[in-house]
Order: sequence, then C-alpha cells, then structure tokens
Amino acid sequence: MKTQRILKHLLTTHGQVTRAFPRSALNAIEKAIKSSETAHAGEIRFVVEGALDGMPLLKGQSPKERAIELFAQLRVWDTEHNNGLLIYLLLADRAVEIVADRGIHAKVGAEEWRKVCHQMETAFKQSNYEGGVISGVQAVTQHLAQHFPADDRANELSNRPVVL
Repeated sequence: MKTQRILKHLLTTHGQVTRAFPRSALNAIEKAIKSSETAHAGEIRFVVEGALDGMPLLKGQSPKERAIELFAQLRVWDTEHNNGLLIYLLLADRAVEIVADRGIHAKVGAEEWRKVCHQMETAFKQSNYEGGVISGVQAVTQHLAQHFPADDRANELSNRPVVL
C-alpha cells in the first residue's frame, strides 16, 4: 500500500491540479467563500495540493497531518477570535481534511467535519471538483452560521484558494 501511495503521488502532476481546478473554478470557489463569510463570523481557507513530495511522502505523512501543518503555515489559527477553518484537499489521495480553530472546534465536533469531508470526497470521485468544494463550503457555512452568527468583523484571511 505504501508503494502504491508513493507511486500515485509521484505521478500526480501540477497539470492535473490545473485541470481539476482551472482559473474559473478557483474564482467560483473564492466567490463561494466570500459569500459564505457574509453569513457567519468564521474565516475559511481552501487549499488544494497535488501531491506530497520528499520526506513527508516517504515518512507517510497523512493528509490530516499535512492539513494541520498548513493550518499553521498559512496562519489560519491566527485570527482574533479563534474562528479560522481550513479545508484541505490532497488530490493524489483524493482526501479532504477540515481543521478548525479551537473556537469553532468547541462548537462543531470532528464527526460533523468528517461528514462534510465525505460529501466532498464523493463528488471528487465523480471528477466534480468545483462542485464538491462549493458544496463543502456551503455545508461548512451551515455549521458556522448556526454557532457564529455574522457580525461586522473585517475579513482577516484571504478568500482566494491556495494551490500547492
């Protein structure tokens, strides 16, 4: 299994990421995040990464571990009200992870995020990448709007998707 995963990651190219998420899809996702953030006080980031490389891949870094790493690197945790949330897609594994800051995680548990991730992964299996992400953002929006009503806070994190 480890060899198969390494091979999948080595064969996943940036071109595959670009085909799955062309500029128009990234613009639509950015628009969905911006719209979402008018309904709640959370801050959403979306990151898609084609594949792991180097030591993280050889050491078997999990999508969850990578998502937590990116949560820190992108400073999603560094919002004034601990209301940041990262949606991470590792394309080679077709794996989605949601990492929420402690303010959000205290209200919405891991099981709810797992359901959203599964919904997105199902769409990705049908090559519906843009629709899968947008439906995931909408599902996250429902949870955040319930627990963190909209207010007049400034947008602290960029809504633009990150492609690695």
